[in-house]
Amino acid sequence: MARLARVLPALARFALRGDRGELKAALIEAALGGVPRAELEQWTAQFVATLLAQGLLADARTALEAHRRQGDSLALLSASPDLYVPAIARALGFAESMCTGVEWHDDRLIGRLVTPNRRGAEKARCFDALRRLHPELQAVAYGNAESDLEHLALADRGVLVNGSARARRRAARLGVACRTWR
Repeated sequence: MARLARVLPALARFALRGDRGELKAALIEAALGGVPRAELEQWTAQFVATLLAQGLLADARTALEAHRRQGDSLALLSASPDLYVPAIARALGFAESMCTGVEWHDDRLIGRLVTPNRRGAEKARCFDALRRLHPELQAVAYGNAESDLEHLALADRGVLVNGSARARRRAARLGVACRTWR
């Protein structure tokens, strides 16, 4: 808990400027900075196993299986850090993943971000880069937050899943479908 006090300046700046990336880095650095890679890999393996066993919505599994049956290439884009997103992508059979990168020194986590926070406009930029890499593919994109609408609007078919009322209203104006998954 004492280490978390180091987050207070970033939290104050977030309140003023809304920079989620800086806050994310401060939280990761305070909570996990200095932890060896092997220890985090063990934690990640346990986290991913628990997530897949208990935290993945049945409708998400159904959608993934439908895309696999159609022969779709799957890419996972997330603002979450690369501490666990690539492992989730591998476990679910995604061909690639793009997420927020964090800094390591040798085999110890530093926690600062080495990429922009992959959220909002940055996620849309990443999505556009993937589209340029695979121009022959139809792009179906899913997201669950208002900040995802920018990249969902770029897809051939964008789907907002379990979005807030405000996000659903904006999605409707953008032509993005809204679904409720259980």
